[in-house]
Amino acid sequence: MASDTDLRPPARQPSEPVLSVRQVLTLERVLAGEPEVVAGAGQLDRPVRWVHVAEAADVGVMLTGGEMVLTTGVLLAGDEAKQAEYIQSLHRAEASAVVLGLGRAFPTPPEVMRRAAERCGLPMVVLHRPFPFAELTEEVQSRLVRRKFAAVSLSETVRTALTGLITAGAPLGRLLDEVARHSGCPVVVTNLAHRVLATAGERSAVDDVLRDWERIARQAGGAAGDGWISAELGGRGERWGRLLLCGYRGDTATGRLLADRAAEALVLHRMLGGGSAHSWEEQSAQSLLTDLVSGVVPARQVLPRARAAGLPVNRRTFVPLVVPGGDPARLGRVLRMLGLPGLVAELADGATAVLLSLARDQHAQALTAHFAARLRDETDPAATVAAAEPRTVWDDVPAGLREARHVAEAVADSTAALDPPAVVRLKDVHLRGLVRLLRDDPHVQSFAERELDGLLRAAEPELLNILRTYLATGRNKSRTAQLHHVSRPALYRRLEAIQGRLGVDLDDFEQAASVHIALLAHDAQQG
Repeated sequence: MASDTDLRPPARQPSEPVLSVRQVLTLERVLAGEPEVVAGAGQLDRPVRWVHVAEAADVGVMLTGGEMVLTTGVLLAGDEAKQAEYIQSLHRAEASAVVLGLGRAFPTPPEVMRRAAERCGLPMVVLHRPFPFAELTEEVQSRLVRRKFAAVSLSETVRTALTGLITAGAPLGRLLDEVARHSGCPVVVTNLAHRVLATAGERSAVDDVLRDWERIARQAGGAAGDGWISAELGGRGERWGRLLLCGYRGDTATGRLLADRAAEALVLHRMLGGGSAHSWEEQSAQSLLTDLVSGVVPARQVLPRARAAGLPVNRRTFVPLVVPGGDPARLGRVLRMLGLPGLVAELADGATAVLLSLARDQHAQALTAHFAARLRDETDPAATVAAAEPRTVWDDVPAGLREARHVAEAVADSTAALDPPAVVRLKDVHLRGLVRLLRDDPHVQSFAERELDGLLRAAEPELLNILRTYLATGRNKSRTAQLHHVSRPALYRRLEAIQGRLGVDLDDFEQAASVHIALLAHDAQQG
């Protein structure tokens, strides 16, 4: 009899809307015939495309491949040469299996046929109880038709849903979420170098897939196995990526249709301007760096995504950088010009984060300075790079990115008169950096409102701007007048008006310092 081990769920599934030999043997009607696998037990996952009842010795010439052949062997009894040739004929025709009903012709499994089937690797099953072959044929054919209809129906449902999303201008992530919803497994989009461009699905399941991504992605190699189903992405004769369903638990035929529909939608999305493979890399980096900066997702959980995105993470020095107002595309181009591995992404406040991954023997500060200098040469002569201290532990990267972001915000608060250097670190932002860190403290907010109340209620932004420049330049009247294009006497009148509204003497260092701190806090809060 067929054992429980013989009838376990298949590890690999067929590539068409079919059943496997193993699945056919688990049907209730077949089990009633007491099936026993006597040969080819290792090939039970072969696809059964159709069931064919035939007694003719030359049945092989009538087959096209994938058929399960049912026979009583009545025309083979007593002729061992015919029995061996029968099995050979089925093998040449690529039949999926042969099922022999024991009875008058063969009361026991014929040894010649069993040995021939074992040599060919053709599953041979005998039925120990009389069995109406018509019932099995009807059962299998109806199941095949239902499977094919269900697969086509799902395919059209997915196609309609994805087309609607594309028409509505949905981003890539929304399309992949829809695919993941229908597939019930993680969905991954890669470029041709196996770098992950986008993912969708349950976060923990996606992380499990990405944890050892490079190895398993190359092993998958585009073939269906253990639920891995892939579809090529490309058009006009050019391939540029792959979509993978990772661990799909349904019928492989349905999975292939689903993957194909998803791939068609992604190609259409790209053609209609929804993005290129390069922009998808930017979106992936943005999601990753945003999660790191926010701290909502623990760094350890983000690590598989970073590795799958192509960032070197083993024994590396990580340098978190933030460029106020930087253009991600230009920053990425500068990184490539310098041959520096890293991720680039625009943050919510318009600044651009850069995470460099350097070898331990590389000089982090020198390479940061080189990057900043090239950035000024290639993009903006006034560009400033806010840099955090290098990190050698991945778990420290989020704190480093937040430090760089804090420095960038402090630099953005400064006036043009300060003329910041190409690279600015925490030690360079002094009081301005401290005030920005404390900007959300109610005591600091109350202090700023109290100190600046007279000027804020007057609603004269020109006076506030003059005060800001005057204090930022170290109370240099000549420089302030020059920057605001006013005469010295006109500046004196404005300063007197400011002092009158605030009730302070700006020549007094302590009072001027108090107003300066309040103004820094006010600007930080407004920012």
